[in-house]
Amino acid sequence: MDKLSSWSLILGIALASCTGSAEPVVEDGTKESSQRDSLRYNGEDHFSGFRQLTYGGDNAEAYWSFGNDKLVFQANNPSWGTGCDQIFTLELDDEFTPTSVPPSQISSGLGRTTCAYFMPGDTSVVFASTHLADTLCPAVPPRGPKGEYVWPIYEGYDIFTYDLDGNMQSQLTDLPGYDAEATVSPKGDRMVFTSTRSGDLELYTCNIDGTDVIQVTDELGYDGGAFFSPDGSQLIWRASRPKTAEEVMHYQTLLDKGLVEPTAMELFIGNADGSNARQLTDLGGANWAPFFHPSGTKILFSSNHHTGGFPFNIFMINTDGSGLKQISFDSAFDSFPMFSPDGKRLAFSSNRNNGRTRNTNVFVVNWVE
Repeated sequence: MDKLSSWSLILGIALASCTGSAEPVVEDGTKESSQRDSLRYNGEDHFSGFRQLTYGGDNAEAYWSFGNDKLVFQANNPSWGTGCDQIFTLELDDEFTPTSVPPSQISSGLGRTTCAYFMPGDTSVVFASTHLADTLCPAVPPRGPKGEYVWPIYEGYDIFTYDLDGNMQSQLTDLPGYDAEATVSPKGDRMVFTSTRSGDLELYTCNIDGTDVIQVTDELGYDGGAFFSPDGSQLIWRASRPKTAEEVMHYQTLLDKGLVEPTAMELFIGNADGSNARQLTDLGGANWAPFFHPSGTKILFSSNHHTGGFPFNIFMINTDGSGLKQISFDSAFDSFPMFSPDGKRLAFSSNRNNGRTRNTNVFVVNWVE
């Protein structure tokens, strides 16, 4: 479904059993440095100045404001009164501790929400919600008969904009089926989202007011989790491409049930109008949550191709498919790497420092080239 905090939630039981064997780096003897660097593992040379922003629950998909000073993210934290994923904002100037008050909630608490992104001007955000279809949290589907892990594609999702005080401003989609996963171009003129309006999970772009909808992809398979390049000219996204008759039938049978199996996905890149689309990775496993490096010539993404299961770590690859490099070295789960618009910092979600619980938290680091 979304980009996707529920992945880490479902994986939580297995992740909680990890040994945490990655060794932290401690660079000097000060208390502040020790606390900061205990979050950074050997090999994580692109990270410095760790900050943990959330403590407890399931927190993910933290996306930056255009002004580099706020994050909007989805969270399910029972201590904050959530029944399922809701949308929150954080001010980066605030202090964050395990006893901090909950951040500001934007969504109403009705239905399930996902994939919030700041709109130009940083006074409103766009996200998907099921609240018009049902005010209750939709059910999480069980695993398949062989234990297969699936994402739900809730038909009740539509895309809305809200101001930062939680007031709905507009509804951008109203067609039957799934509309979600919206992100906004750094240029502030277009957004991209995933929809089932064609009968398959495809990418679409539109103006930020929801007009001028253009279909971008048309191959069978799940296309989602798309982001624009820094200059707005390209898109990077994750996709499945069932090929054999058996794979096609399996994909379509799940989709008819409102489900998709995300265990085999690769990254695709193309122009924002859908032209020159091509497969970027051929690694096997689940390759997802891609985001452009500030240069526009590299991609950060999360993958388990190196393990076939756990852990998930952050990797970087050139846009021509060369130069694959591992960036994070957690023993559990790192994903959703998102650069600040000024390119100086990286937000991501991780199971590190969670006390061997199922908690996934948001972290921010300075990016070191």
